[in-house]
Amino acid sequence: MGARLNLSANPVAVKFGKHIIAADKVLADSTLPAATRELVKIRASQINGCGFCTDMHTKDAAHAGETSTRLNLVAAWREATVFTDAERAALELTEQGTRIADAAGGVTHEAWANAAKHFDEDQLAALVCAIALINAFNRGNVIVQQPAGDYQPGQFA
Repeated sequence: MGARLNLSANPVAVKFGKHIIAADKVLADSTLPAATRELVKIRASQINGCGFCTDMHTKDAAHAGETSTRLNLVAAWREATVFTDAERAALELTEQGTRIADAAGGVTHEAWANAAKHFDEDQLAALVCAIALINAFNRGNVIVQQPAGDYQPGQFA
């Protein structure tokens, strides 16, 4: 199914898109590891059912050298042994921060404390912002139903 709205042809969407992409560039300049940022993007996109973003970030991660084994196991990260403790903490925070409607209390103190063990304050800030940003991207794409599979790595660089 095609998009309901051509975001690249609408002046409001184009202006908004420039700002949201600029926010992603701020995160790329942070000290949060690139692999962690991509894992967060992939997991949130899977949860939100955003095929376009799942496709895009999986391809970006593979293009950056991520292994197919790890990419194939993101959805099952709890059972997989291929992720570091820091990545697992980031993925837990991502899940809880993405599924806020499923948990009346939001992100648990345990999930936050675990993330804080592995990331410094700047990295935690980048992690929180990365989770919020990918959720914003996902929602926009899901609303207008961007088709999956049309993305090429580096397309939005």
